[in-house]
Amino acid sequence: MSNIKKAFQNGKAFIPFITCGDPDLETTAKCVRAAVENGADLIELGIPFSDPTAEGPVIQGANIRALKGGVNTDKIFDFVRELRKDVSVPLVFMTYANVIYSYGAEKFISTCRDIGIDGLILPDIPYEEKEEFLPYCRKYGVDLVSFIAPTSENRIAMIAKEAEGFLYIVSSLGVTGARSEITTDLDKIVKVVRENTDIPCAIGFGISTPEQAQKMASVADGVIVGSAVVRILEEYGKDSAVHIGEYVKKMKDAVIG
Repeated sequence: MSNIKKAFQNGKAFIPFITCGDPDLETTAKCVRAAVENGADLIELGIPFSDPTAEGPVIQGANIRALKGGVNTDKIFDFVRELRKDVSVPLVFMTYANVIYSYGAEKFISTCRDIGIDGLILPDIPYEEKEEFLPYCRKYGVDLVSFIAPTSENRIAMIAKEAEGFLYIVSSLGVTGARSEITTDLDKIVKVVRENTDIPCAIGFGISTPEQAQKMASVADGVIVGSAVVRILEEYGKDSAVHIGEYVKKMKDAVIG
């Protein structure tokens, strides 16, 4: 069984996103541990990239801060090795194709397996182009997480049938960032997903408040929150861990109702 499925075994999952190295990897480690201690079921770790096309200004800022601080892929791999000594929840990397290409796809994905990364989320790889990475992911047992967007429509069933780990349902069109209102007909999307797979699905993009999290959790199996977590890092810097812990607890409580 995919290790990612463990995140969804105890009711609704809460999944925070944290950019590695913002403001430094020591702070990232403290924030990950604080999130896990306060109920995070899976952690999405962002590998910084100079041109993060799916991200709004908040996460773009985190990428810039992390890269300025000198973080790179090898340092992040070492950081995860250390993290895995006491953090057992599923971990997935969220990054962009260029990061993997420049490192070497097989070397990158085999290292993910070696250090205990359970999945990869690549927002700039369309479903139709996943074959560039999928054989390596299958070879090394790393789930390649697929996206379903409001524009997927006729492709939802096809994407769901081949899903691995969990399905990332994008709540809204556009880039990441908190939204005051989410108007997509997510019930309809999730209904098609359920008809085609038993892989869990989590909703992300635009969720920042407990009320939104509770609403999304009533539709899907989990909730992903990125920009609201990264905004805490932007505000508190090296002192963020305690604030992220408090925020995760509040969101997890809302998700499980």
